[in-house]
Amino acid sequence: MGPLVYWVGGRQFACELTASPDAKPPYAGRHLLSLKCDPDRILELRAEHPGAVLPGYYSDGRTWVSVDLDADLPEELALGLCDMSYDLVFAKLPKRVQREIAGG
Repeated sequence: MGPLVYWVGGRQFACELTASPDAKPPYAGRHLLSLKCDPDRILELRAEHPGAVLPGYYSDGRTWVSVDLDADLPEELALGLCDMSYDLVFAKLPKRVQREIAGG
């Protein structure tokens, strides 16, 4: 199965995939969720969860993180990061598109 990509308003905010066993370390063989993230929060997350929160896989590591879904991370952390990613991408959409999505 290939990556599962999640979109809002035509823009990606998340991607779930299993990296190839031949991928570069530390990604090789990991079940990853890549998410848009606040750059300041990225530094905190990587310090708090070394090895479980990585620079974005196949994305800009300054604004994206990849979370190892098999790591021992609190579920509320992963869900909160999903919400943050959605909100960051949604906020950059044109106002017209935001209104359409919001139903107004």
